[in-house]
Amino acid sequence: MNARTDALHQKFLGASFVIAPLLFGASTFFWQNGEYGVTGGTLLTLSMIFWIPVFYGLFSLLREKMPYYYPIGLLLAIYGCCVGGVSFGFLGFFSSIFHISHQTYINTLAQYPLSANLLLFWSGPLFPLSLLILSINLIRKKVIVLWPGILLGLGAIAFPLSRIPRIEIFAHLADLLLAIPILRFGFEFIFKSNDKVAT
Repeated sequence: MNARTDALHQKFLGASFVIAPLLFGASTFFWQNGEYGVTGGTLLTLSMIFWIPVFYGLFSLLREKMPYYYPIGLLLAIYGCCVGGVSFGFLGFFSSIFHISHQTYINTLAQYPLSANLLLFWSGPLFPLSLLILSINLIRKKVIVLWPGILLGLGAIAFPLSRIPRIEIFAHLADLLLAIPILRFGFEFIFKSNDKVAT
């Protein structure tokens, strides 16, 4: 890969680091009684497309220092992102357009426990759990500065604490805690493409 191609690649990663948390955070502003709804579900689903290169960029920082964790952790993170996050986005979208209540789809999903768990209830928690473990490893291996790693970990912890009770103000706080370090990494990729993101 030549220098120009590498620089473009870094800027693409940086753009993903910016777009992912912005779409992700915007989705909660469209909650309807704790549900994502049409617009929120759409924004959440689209954000997950950009979370994939975000995970790739962050996990790549550990590729040399944690060669076994890197592929397994990345795969689980993408599973939580692509399957869990997208499934919850589509759930909000379809339940809204077909006027399906929360309790109705919960009762219906209970009839298909394995599929519901694989697509939603097991995969969904892997998104924040992956971020939490990733933040710990990034700090422990000293490949990033301390404060973004701490905020990333706090955001990962706050995420399920806000989504399970569906408290909107807590959801915005969790989104902000995740957005600050991710955006910081994004600007590093965009404007300091020849340097390491950890510097």
